Amino acid sequence: MSDAIGRQFGDGPLSRGAALVYSLLVVELLFLVTTVPGLVPLLLLGNDVSNLPLAAACAIPIGPALSAALYALHHHRGDLTDLTPATAFWRGYRTNLAAVLRIWLPLLGWLTILAIGLVHFDATGLPGWWAVLLVVIAVAVTLCGTNALVITSLFHFRTRDVLRLALYFLVHTRGVTLGNAGLLVAAASVVWMSSEALLALLGSVLALALLTTCRPMTSKIQEEFTA
Repeated sequence: MSDAIGRQFGDGPLSRGAALVYSLLVVELLFLVTTVPGLVPLLLLGNDVSNLPLAAACAIPIGPALSAALYALHHHRGDLTDLTPATAFWRGYRTNLAAVLRIWLPLLGWLTILAIGLVHFDATGLPGWWAVLLVVIAVAVTLCGTNALVITSLFHFRTRDVLRLALYFLVHTRGVTLGNAGLLVAAASVVWMSSEALLALLGSVLALALLTTCRPMTSKIQEEFTA
């Protein structure tokens, strides 16, 4: 009898909503804990261009933390009587750390180089269309890196296979690409109008939105590329 009551309680829409809120709060707390080593110095950095490499170094903890948040929310059961978001977060963090860094570090490196090139573009003497090309490359690298981060967080593939899949779905799933582009614009707007701190406080919400946007890609990977 008590089991039946527990199942009814855990399966109702109100309970599922409460379970999602609880998971988001726990994942957000752990996201902040794991990004503090980089977030605090990042907030203290000035807006000087010379700080771009330091800002990239401060952003290193964000990749594994976001990956763990994606993993935890992907495995969210929605049952208020069986919630373990903290366990899922730490499992995802430990399991995917090395694989995520193999994606995240080169991504930060390329974006830093492109950002420095754009900032100092006038000194190069190149025609203006080169600046547009650099912006296009930066956007493409970011979107491809976003796909790769999601794939690495949820599946176990070799790094080169992850990059191939990320590039493939960048071209062949326009809805996912446009959705991720919208999320990146929204994230950049939050930073521009407020600060990195506010974006960090929305980390779990961003992870959930990213999972939702990438669902066509992850569903297809699960159907066609996993046993």
